[in-house]
Amino acid sequence: MSDPVQAEREQMLVDTVVRSFDGAPDDRLKQVMQTVTRHVHAAARELRLTETEWNTMIDFLTRTGQTCTDTRQEFILLSDVLGLSMQVIGMNNPPVADATEATVFGPFFVDGAPAIQQGGDMSFGAAGEPCWVRGTVRGTDGRPVVGARIEVWEADEDGLYDVQYDDDRTAARAHLFSDDNGAFRFWGLTPTPYPIPHDGPVGSMLAAVGRSPMRASHLHFMVTADGYRRLVTHIFVDGDEIGWKDAVFGVKESLIKQFVRREGVPTPDGRAVSTWSEVTFDIVLAPSP
Repeated sequence: MSDPVQAEREQMLVDTVVRSFDGAPDDRLKQVMQTVTRHVHAAARELRLTETEWNTMIDFLTRTGQTCTDTRQEFILLSDVLGLSMQVIGMNNPPVADATEATVFGPFFVDGAPAIQQGGDMSFGAAGEPCWVRGTVRGTDGRPVVGARIEVWEADEDGLYDVQYDDDRTAARAHLFSDDNGAFRFWGLTPTPYPIPHDGPVGSMLAAVGRSPMRASHLHFMVTADGYRRLVTHIFVDGDEIGWKDAVFGVKESLIKQFVRREGVPTPDGRAVSTWSEVTFDIVLAPSP
């Protein structure tokens, strides 16, 4: 800004808007609103935002809200592709000893997933190659965590979650509990890469900037237990060509696991399948803050 008079006018407006929140009864809300106001105005002033661009932004945000449904959260998707989700997760889940790292929650978690027993099948008929998943849940002290609730969900081989179909199916999602040794085991699907929903405004934005909507192959976990910090994470497939190009920046080295392909080899529980994979995921929970 080369015109000092114009710059002063602009700064006076920023200061006036910031002061308008001085009377907020909640100190944290006041801090949030004043900080966001400063940064939004700073971005507009740095860019010398035009009215046409401002209208385009408003239209984009309006369409983002209109795209949201009970089973699709376009604003979470927007947060994910901007890396904001991973930033917030990183700030709120700092490293603790050897605790398993957290990653994005994603827009497709649904409460009330069916329960399965140890060794059960969470696919519920979803298409895909069977995958035997096993591991343990322990604390950072090495002790097994008994009765930890383990929520698991994933896309099918066509890259779709059950909620993306229009027939009210429940598939490729379930919950189970770690046993007396902290162990768990279940059948799922070998993860495959898929695009995030890109038929809405977020997809249009990615296309406009030349970014891919593809997510690296992964299986979601959410693990909760009394006395421990909730863990939301994925495991990723070693060798996946998408890998570090993941559209939502969710991949972490420690979460990349070997999914071993088996052909003509008996499964651990005698299931009659000729081709399957297996993976081991040992989970370490951080103590509650």
